Parts: sequence; C-alpha cells; structure tokens
Amino acid sequence: MAVETADGEVVEDPVAYFLQDMTYHGKTERTRDAYERVLRRFEAFLADPEANPMDAEKAVSAASHRDCMAWIHSLRQADAADSTVATYASYLHRFYAYMTQVGAFEANPMTLVMEEMDEQIDTNPSRREISVAEMRAFLREVHHPLDHAVMFTLLKTGMRVGELCNLDCRDVVLADDTPLGDVSNRAQLDGRGPSLYISVEPSAGATTNGERRTASNKRKRSTVVPVDEELTTVLTRWLAVRPDVTSPANPLFVSTSGSWGDRLTTDMVHHLVERHAAERGWHRAGADSEENVTPHYFRHFFTTHLRDRTGDRGIVKYLRGDVGGDIIDTYTHNWGDRVRETYERNIYSLL
Repeated sequence: MAVETADGEVVEDPVAYFLQDMTYHGKTERTRDAYERVLRRFEAFLADPEANPMDAEKAVSAASHRDCMAWIHSLRQADAADSTVATYASYLHRFYAYMTQVGAFEANPMTLVMEEMDEQIDTNPSRREISVAEMRAFLREVHHPLDHAVMFTLLKTGMRVGELCNLDCRDVVLADDTPLGDVSNRAQLDGRGPSLYISVEPSAGATTNGERRTASNKRKRSTVVPVDEELTTVLTRWLAVRPDVTSPANPLFVSTSGSWGDRLTTDMVHHLVERHAAERGWHRAGADSEENVTPHYFRHFFTTHLRDRTGDRGIVKYLRGDVGGDIIDTYTHNWGDRVRETYERNIYSLL
C-alpha cells in the first residue's frame, strides 16, 4: 500500500524508502543489510496468514501495536535469544520512528512495545557478530604471551580496559587462595577460590597501592569475578614470562616493549587488540566504531554470550559491575553458591 510523505512524495515501498535514506545518511552497507533482513522478515510475517492469524496481508504502514507484539511473541516462540529479540525490536522501532518523522506513517506502533519489553542488549545493527568458535580460532593465532593473556582476560571477564590495566597482583588468586609472588591478596578474595578483585577505587590521577594511576575503574561497586581453569592456565603462562616490574604496586600486566616493565596503559591495550583484529579482517581504518573489533567489543561479546547462555541478567550485571545496592548484595552474600557455579557452568571455552 502506497503512502505519502509530508513533502508529498509517494512511497510505494516504505522499507526500500527507509533503506535509501539510510544510504543518504551515510550508513554502511552492513548496517543497511542488517535492517533490510529484519524489516523484510516483519513484512513477511504481516503477509502470512499462518504466522499472523490476527490480520493477515497487512502492510507495514498499517501495522498496529498488537501486530508488533505478535511478531515479538513469534520470535520468542521460535526460541530466539533475548539479545536477538531486543535487536530486532530496536530495528523495527527505528524504522517506524523515522517513517513517522517524515510524515509517511501516522504513528510508531513500536513505542509502547519497547516500553513493555524486558530484553535489553546493545542493539547497534552494525555491531559485528562473532561466534565463540570464531573467537576461539582468533585467539589461537595470537602467540605473544602478553597479547594473548590480555585479550583472554577481557573476553573471560567482561571487564573494561581501564579495570584490566589497574589490576595488581594482590587482586588475583589463581589456586588454593595462594597470592601471587610476595604480596598478600585482598581479604575480599579469602575463600573465593581462583578469582579477580575489581575495585572501584582506582581513578586517573590518584594514587592507589603506591602508584599514580592513568586510568579509572567505572564500577558502581567492587566485584569478585571467578577465574576458570582456562583463564588460570593463560595467566599462569603469562606470569612465567612477565618482566620485572617497575612499580611498587606490582601490576599484573606490564609492557614487554618500549616501556619494559611499566604498567600497561589503555592506549597500549587498544593498540594490541586492534592490530590483531586488523590482521583478522575485523578492524579497518575509517569503518564505523561499532563495526570494528576493539577492547570494548570484547565486553559486548562477554555480555551477549554469557547472558544468552545463563538467562540470568542479574549475574551478568553483577560481573560487569553495572549494579549496586541490594541487587549486588544478593550476589555478594551468595557468591560461592550462585555466581561461581553459574559462571563455571556457562562460560564459553576459548582454548
């Protein structure tokens, strides 16, 4: 069914019109393709009397709130992951919002749907999708012990780059509550088993554990993150070759190049990740930041895959350090029974 914009332009195919405007706005081909796949799937749903018995053969311009809800329901019934449902809903919402803005549609039926939905995920459609198997193959091609350990830690914990750079050996226990080297581990790690302690304390320009820091941790509250057997193996290999450190804080990750023995900086981590990603074809100059694989992508990877595997948003938010107050207290008090068991049962294998 043809519609007309506020400027009087007749639109025979609203989806094609929207995709053309995305081109004018400079969106990449990857982004446009992602939108088209989802929008055409919704269009087919509206036209299928078996899939949409409520009102078959309805045009996208005439879709109602209930039509949109029926489509979301069909995705859930098809066992689509929460992240997929949320992503598809966001594409549809942006489509209707734009077509309403240009006057082609009277209203956005997805507005109320989005308010009612529980699924939440980073829904940028140009975000590269990498499977666990692909990421595993990528890591196997990284032979430098520091580079491998840094990327492995980011992928297994979902921590931010600054949080990784701020880790000291006192923040790590790998086996039998034994501290690393001659330092005493934090009391918060006592009895936790192999774990990392990510504190809210370090901030750029301030001194923590005897060293002035160049990066800030952005957690709402400090977090104890489990270390599984794979990460234990990788960190043990790194520690066997780690250079003598220059800081009294005894940082976990230090440079093996020009700043030999100095704590890694966020710039160093970005450089090493992006260099390896470029060799894999996952990073290129001039590409959308969301399309490139960067350290932040590893946090997105962790969130998406672990949440889809566990179905427990609370634990994933706890591990990411995104929640405070009573929610995080629930996991802190029941850490051994809930967090570690859930993490170890569901964390993906990268070796």
